[in-house]
Amino acid sequence: MITQERLKELFDYQDGQLIWKVKKARANKGDIAGCNALANGIMYRQTKIDGKQHRVHCLVFLLHHGYLPKQVDHIDGNGLNNRIENLRAADASSNALNSKIKSSNTSGCKNVYWHTEANKWFVRITLKNKLYSFGMYDDLELADLVATEVRSKFHGQFARHF
Repeated sequence: MITQERLKELFDYQDGQLIWKVKKARANKGDIAGCNALANGIMYRQTKIDGKQHRVHCLVFLLHHGYLPKQVDHIDGNGLNNRIENLRAADASSNALNSKIKSSNTSGCKNVYWHTEANKWFVRITLKNKLYSFGMYDDLELADLVATEVRSKFHGQFARHF
């Protein structure tokens, strides 16, 4: 397992980037560590240390805080923005709350769905693997407003409205 001390030996941190302090097989001292890699539809930066791949955002968090949480969340949803002020400790559930609108969404509004039988828009969110409904609406804008309020109330700092 990688430690904060090992990271301090290997890297300097600069504006969201890890900069190699030492020459490695494929990197020179002063090079930005890692390369971009796609995972679960999100682009992340990763680098190899002592034969093992690591995501750079996790390394940046560990370097600054001295520990690794269950997950490290990118506040702005950009997996390549590894500035420490954009990273926060999370668990799988809270990290999922901060997800972007799904590509399969047909309303264009997060947590708003069309109910064919009722011929209305309805608002639904997931909390701790349980679905909760917050009414049906004739007006899409009203449903979107309700969804935004619900996310703010129940998702707190992890609420993402787009």
